[in-house]
Amino acid sequence: MGSALFVAAAQASTKTIALMKFELVDDTGDSASDEAQKVRLAMISEQLRIAFTENRLYTVVDNAPAAALIADLDSRFALHDCNGCDVDIGRALDADRVLTAWVQKVSNLILNINIQIRDVKTGLIMLNKSVDIRGNTDESWSRGIRYMVRSMVEKNQANR
Repeated sequence: MGSALFVAAAQASTKTIALMKFELVDDTGDSASDEAQKVRLAMISEQLRIAFTENRLYTVVDNAPAAALIADLDSRFALHDCNGCDVDIGRALDADRVLTAWVQKVSNLILNINIQIRDVKTGLIMLNKSVDIRGNTDESWSRGIRYMVRSMVEKNQANR
């Protein structure tokens, strides 16, 4: 019974987080890989959601109750660069934190994966994290997410 109480207490103290889908920042003018990159953005968004849950970094909330708000803001802004509009989404979902994420494509060889975690109550940024990857492939993008999560675990950057 003692260990069950410990697990329950640990889950209760884990902050909730709303994860926004990854966005692409691509100023290369190369549109040949657009469709593949859209698929990769969805792939790593789901990969990050699963990894946060499996590693108990945060308690990930369901975004569905704020889907209309997310769609509205997403149609007008890049959520990772909207001057804090992501906090409104976090409030609508009653989350402690909100995460925005983007992949910046410098070229087909050089990309970086970025996340930003913001406190919903204060709007303050709690964590910025970036991983450089080489190669515009499913495997390189996935490897970048695995590295980012592993780094968060190793550096105790969860639940901030």
